[in-house]
Amino acid sequence: MQETTANRVAADATSSFTEHLQRERPDLMPFGQVPFNQLPATAAHPASPLQAPHGTTIVAMTYAGGVLMAGDRRATMGNVIASRHIEKVFPADQYSVLGIAGTAGIALDITRLFQVELEHYEKIEGTLLSLDGKANRLGAMVRGNLPMAMQGLAVVPLFAGFDRPAGFGRLFSYDVTGGRYEEQEHHAVGSGSMFARGALKKLWRPGLSEQDAVAVAVEALYDAADDDSATGGPDPVRQLWPVVYVVGRTGALRVPDRDLAAVAGRVIESRTVAAREA
Repeated sequence: MQETTANRVAADATSSFTEHLQRERPDLMPFGQVPFNQLPATAAHPASPLQAPHGTTIVAMTYAGGVLMAGDRRATMGNVIASRHIEKVFPADQYSVLGIAGTAGIALDITRLFQVELEHYEKIEGTLLSLDGKANRLGAMVRGNLPMAMQGLAVVPLFAGFDRPAGFGRLFSYDVTGGRYEEQEHHAVGSGSMFARGALKKLWRPGLSEQDAVAVAVEALYDAADDDSATGGPDPVRQLWPVVYVVGRTGALRVPDRDLAAVAGRVIESRTVAAREA
């Protein structure tokens, strides 16, 4: 009897918190809820689409010594601004960051689960999961949300981190099926990504300093907000600035708002001068 119990405990032991949760409490998974097409329809709106806040836009890039990720602060729900204060970029662990675009509620749940997943692995194995391993596990989580994505509740993350053995920053994008793609130099996701990518192509260059990379990220988000109504640019009136993380050899660090205010001020001033001279 003792041997049977020991074997069962050994079989249940896993370094993946997600696998444990799927086995023991699948109802707690972000994508373990009732599919949208099985939700009860209201009498007034029998076939109306589910309205949920969506978050955009995320940009990321490599720079000399690491990788940077930045996100604007706006969430929209249809043609309405649902929030001006949402945060879309989070530290996944000490050496990686995660940015979310798509259905905000599900994205935030996946982010929290991913953070616990990495912490659980570190406690069970006694070491950090490799950067490739982190990227693969995030892809599996996105793939698990595919049924919800087919109902319009998609989550598309951007993942970046410092690869300590290799000694440089790396960047990964995903599609709604969980496909993982390593990006070179820079990337953007979300409704304003097309405009942000255009700015990144013009402004990014190899060997950027950390300070210059922050300026490029703020300007790319400013360009995205200029053409995409779902993206919120720097807001000096409300003192709202993008959320920006840099990840280097010493770990992930959030750029202080006072630094972002100074960078945004220079961008706005240069655009104002250009508009007057036009």
